[in-house]
Amino acid sequence: MYDVVISGAGPSGSKCAEVLAKNGLKVALLERDTEWRKPCGGSISSRIFKYYPKLRTSDFIRINAITMYSADFHKFKYSWKGIKDDAINVDRLVFDNFVRDVAVDAGAELFDKTITYDFIYKNKMKIGIKAKSKGVTKEFFGKILIIADGMSSKLATKSGLREKWKVNEIGLVKCAILEGENLIDKESISIFFQPYKAYAWIFPLDEKRFNIGIGTWQEENLNYNVNNLYSKFLQKRAIKQILPKSQYKVLWEGSFPIPAIGVLDKSLYDDTTMLIGDAAGFVSPISGEGIHPSIVSGKVAAEASINAIKKENISKENLRFYKTHPNIKKIIRTFKLKLSLVEFFFENRGKNLSTMFDIAQKDDEFREEVIGMFLFNKIPSKNFLLKINSNN
Repeated sequence: MYDVVISGAGPSGSKCAEVLAKNGLKVALLERDTEWRKPCGGSISSRIFKYYPKLRTSDFIRINAITMYSADFHKFKYSWKGIKDDAINVDRLVFDNFVRDVAVDAGAELFDKTITYDFIYKNKMKIGIKAKSKGVTKEFFGKILIIADGMSSKLATKSGLREKWKVNEIGLVKCAILEGENLIDKESISIFFQPYKAYAWIFPLDEKRFNIGIGTWQEENLNYNVNNLYSKFLQKRAIKQILPKSQYKVLWEGSFPIPAIGVLDKSLYDDTTMLIGDAAGFVSPISGEGIHPSIVSGKVAAEASINAIKKENISKENLRFYKTHPNIKKIIRTFKLKLSLVEFFFENRGKNLSTMFDIAQKDDEFREEVIGMFLFNKIPSKNFLLKINSNN
């Protein structure tokens, strides 16, 4: 019997477990496989240091610039070197195990190689989670159950909080970690927007290793094969200038779906149960960045659990604290606006993005809005779109 049982030990689940354990609660953290690497670029802004101060002095490569290309390869680069804290770029396998270790050090009990598949009920109330480990069925009972095992979570749909994602609600991602001599700017992440709802990236991991990938969004999942797009991206002339070798050593590669329509704000909580991280859609609709918002969702869900257990009231009404928390409301509001901008940015085969980058090169105030939107989930001003339209 635990105070809280968490299915999924990625960034959201691990942060949730850490906060709960530090507050003296008994926590079970169930993870399918701590050796699994999530297909993800791994770029993390300096906002993460607030939650993990040790990362300020970590060995992860430091990033102080972003380079973005529109579909016609209109280039826009922004550097914050010496102005703001460096960001970092991480290998997700290393990073995810780092945040898990923090949770375990705080007192959470980690159960690796544990596959969750259903709930345990009593009087129609969810009171635990069923799982399998090495062929053996296990039952974990908890006052509160938190689902943090990704967008493909079986528990998320079995909870009744949400249905399975539709193909036009997700992004499909193919990426790899490659190794070899290259001409990548080691202080910048690079993003390459396509003339349809898709973008590719190249993120450095050290002098020779880098993360490279591409993802399609929403209805474009039906129109393009992401594996073919990945192969074609590697062969583009502009990419060959950055990656001149004819062949690079593949250290790892993988494909995976991610949420693409923002937070499912009507599906976040019920009696005894909360969804956090990718399972609840905490991924930015434009940039695909999900690590920071997922960690925020885990922290707030932990605070909601602590509050409910102290009051000895784990009803839906009491867990409403989670959805109504200012940080969660801000993320929901920002993601809804970003979702509304997706269509605009990819209109006319990405012409609006080209115009946006062109204005940003000349207008300091506008440039700050572009960077705030892509890197820090900030909401652009009312005049932002008007300025782009007027320059088309």
